[in-house]
Amino acid sequence: MTSSSHQHFKLYKPYGFLSQFVQEPRKNKKRLGELFDFPAGIMTIGRLDHDSEGLLLLTTHGMTSHHVRSQHYEKEYYVQLDGDIDDGAINALMAGVSITVKGETYLTQGCQARKLTQVPLLPPRGHKIRDERHGPTSWLSITLTEGKNRQVRKMTAAVGYPTLRLVRVRIGAIKIDDLSVGEVRPIRL
Repeated sequence: MTSSSHQHFKLYKPYGFLSQFVQEPRKNKKRLGELFDFPAGIMTIGRLDHDSEGLLLLTTHGMTSHHVRSQHYEKEYYVQLDGDIDDGAINALMAGVSITVKGETYLTQGCQARKLTQVPLLPPRGHKIRDERHGPTSWLSITLTEGKNRQVRKMTAAVGYPTLRLVRVRIGAIKIDDLSVGEVRPIRL
């Protein structure tokens, strides 16, 4: 897909980091450049918001970025929810729900969603979410082919289960595998 002169990486983006390379530092914001000495011209392929974590791909090739962000690639997330999600809410997510994007109502495309029967094996977040005494939580796997701003969070809130933790675990065939938080590995795309 790309010439050998381009470089590609996968990273476990930690909670609290911006997933972009900004010219001017933002006050109290951690940036990806603090994690690794990336080559010039590096860009993220898609984004994860400040409060999200998990798999992030980076490349020096703009067309690769454009292709991976397209609807040809599935993006899978593990989502910890406030409350014990029921089948009705899962079915609503799979059918598509109304969210707000840039001030406009948007109907999400259908997606794959399933309740996880066990808590996924993920590194500790590093920032406590809340105590279990405040009620039950549940975990969901949700797989999308689109990527609107804060889409997964908006979708789960729309069905009555706000997101407490969001971790992207897969983009296409590329998985987070055994990456530790903040770890960067070169990959082939």
